[in-house]
Amino acid sequence: MIDFQSVETYFLRFQDTICSAIEAEDGRVQFEQDQWERQEGGGGRSRILSDGAIFEKAGVGFSYVKGAKLPPSATASRPELAGCAWKAMGVSLVIHPRNPYVPTVHANVRFFIAENDTEDPIWWFGGGFDLTPFYPVDEDCVHFHQVAKEAVEPFGTEYYRKCKAACDSYFYLPHRDETRGIGGLFFDDFNELGFEQSFAFMQSVGNAFLLAYLPIVRRRKDTSYGVRERDFQLYRRGRYVEFNLIYDRGTLFGLQSGGRAESILMSMPPLARWEYGYVPPHNTDEARLFEYLQPRDWL
Repeated sequence: MIDFQSVETYFLRFQDTICSAIEAEDGRVQFEQDQWERQEGGGGRSRILSDGAIFEKAGVGFSYVKGAKLPPSATASRPELAGCAWKAMGVSLVIHPRNPYVPTVHANVRFFIAENDTEDPIWWFGGGFDLTPFYPVDEDCVHFHQVAKEAVEPFGTEYYRKCKAACDSYFYLPHRDETRGIGGLFFDDFNELGFEQSFAFMQSVGNAFLLAYLPIVRRRKDTSYGVRERDFQLYRRGRYVEFNLIYDRGTLFGLQSGGRAESILMSMPPLARWEYGYVPPHNTDEARLFEYLQPRDWL
């Protein structure tokens, strides 16, 4: 039996937990909340932290939206959903730290259900988290993936391998021939364990996020940096923007379904830069990053 209310309760609590932890870690600023409604149905609450001591920008958004007919981005690979009424709910977050040695991070957890008048509802969970360092440290990459593995392994020893591979494949920029970062976990259309265990799987991933990320923040937040590192951070943030605007299915779904642009695009960094034909000097820390932008077995 699908317990929609329990899923919503978890998402709201998850948003609260993440925001409280990030505020406590930053110590200088708090999230501002923007409550909104959607004309086609549903709404949400977007929370933004700006100009913090550690986090230059953090966005943590809860949304519960619905509609009478799915947009093309949702039915392109699932033609059986064409014409279905739908509801989608979840929490998505992106954190852009100030210090270039602290990685950018993304996470989301979500639930989707589509139904018509003649068949049983089609539902699934999705989510994951992934890390985008600018100056990667192997210790941090291993820690991030170890926590990811521990989050999903209780549900089956195959899930870390499958979710890692899906993450490497999804967060990939074909026009750059590089991954967005060093990966993590990604899953979608997930209902194979039945509702209760699939819900538990998603919660385990969500609950592992802070365990995966905050220790890295604490290790790197006081690393000294200068103009060169800051410029490189802003240049690499441009790749983040490229992925989100060209390939991210959540962004495309939100915009095509008439979603609220401010909330959909709150994952964008506060500053980014592009430089024509940039190639980092040989044997520099900046050049070293490109060794990390292909799938790797971290464990």
